[in-house]
Amino acid sequence: MPNDFLSFFLSWMSSPRRVGAVAPSGAALADLITREISATTGPILELGPGTGAFTYKLLKRGVRPQDLTLIEYGSDFMKLLQMRFPGSRVLWMDAGRLATERLYEGAPVGAVVSGLPLLNMSRRKVISILSGAFSYVRPGGAFYQFTYGMSCPVPRPVLDRLGLRAKLLDRTLLNVPPAAVYRLTRRPQMKLITGSVAPEVSTQARWETERDCSLAP
Repeated sequence: MPNDFLSFFLSWMSSPRRVGAVAPSGAALADLITREISATTGPILELGPGTGAFTYKLLKRGVRPQDLTLIEYGSDFMKLLQMRFPGSRVLWMDAGRLATERLYEGAPVGAVVSGLPLLNMSRRKVISILSGAFSYVRPGGAFYQFTYGMSCPVPRPVLDRLGLRAKLLDRTLLNVPPAAVYRLTRRPQMKLITGSVAPEVSTQARWETERDCSLAP
């Protein structure tokens, strides 16, 4: 949208750590972060939608408007999102409060799409966001996070603490600036052998985290 750049830039000027980008995400990044999502994935939880670049793409993927819940903390974007996506649930709240706000009955969410600037946040805040989001994610669901950094935006100790693994989905050089998307999922539960955790399973889980969060794709 023609005025989206101005809206993003002004929001970034007023609070650069909260917004985290000077411009809305481009079409290439929107394609990448929603690539594995379809009409059957919903409900979808979107964190930090901004002006709705990812939201538009989710709708084009076949996700029903009523299956979208948009969590936005920036008041500058709230009216815009409500106007553009009237059939979706748009909530003005801090994503760090996901665990204390019961958004769903049970855990029906198939995917979380995040445009939040995790690299600008404290480790405690990142843990709060991820643990809250995954409390709504059904088995087999995923959390998709983009970053402008060269490595996984979620530190390995956080992944270990929450029992998650991260895998680089792909990178896009067409976005400005270039970006990467990571898929976060729950690690398989450890199998018990004669009352103790099998050491080879634990080692495998650590190896997968090291491999998937390495600098190389």
